[in-house]
Amino acid sequence: MKQLLLIIAAISLISCTDGGSLERNTKELTDADKAFSELSLNEGMKVAFDTYCASEGVLLRPQSMPVEGIQAVSEVLKGTDDSGFTLTWEPLHARVAKSGDLGYTYGVYTLQPSGSDEVQQGTYVSVWIKENGEWRFILDSGNEGVGN
Repeated sequence: MKQLLLIIAAISLISCTDGGSLERNTKELTDADKAFSELSLNEGMKVAFDTYCASEGVLLRPQSMPVEGIQAVSEVLKGTDDSGFTLTWEPLHARVAKSGDLGYTYGVYTLQPSGSDEVQQGTYVSVWIKENGEWRFILDSGNEGVGN
């Protein structure tokens, strides 16, 4: 009976190693990125970026110095009128470190002016950390245009 309990305990430990945790963490990160996009769709880009930016988050934007820290990110976005467009994105890949508290996503974003069928697409990458148990981006950057 003791051996059986030891075998069951060993199997339980093996099944709870990094493989399952990494898969679970990767799914959580992908879901966070999708929820970030969904919030941008439903409440606007500013609300989404304010919500998902880590306290020390950084935005890298074309022709601009890095915007560092959530207060600076909020301040920069405050001057943006996001009522005239919709910004959404779809993660194509996510990866999480074995530690479970650092990861990245990349994918394709779509920018669509309100009332228009025209869309602009580009690629993005976000580096994420777990802050107070929640995934928040620590670095976000995008590139205009998607080539075929």
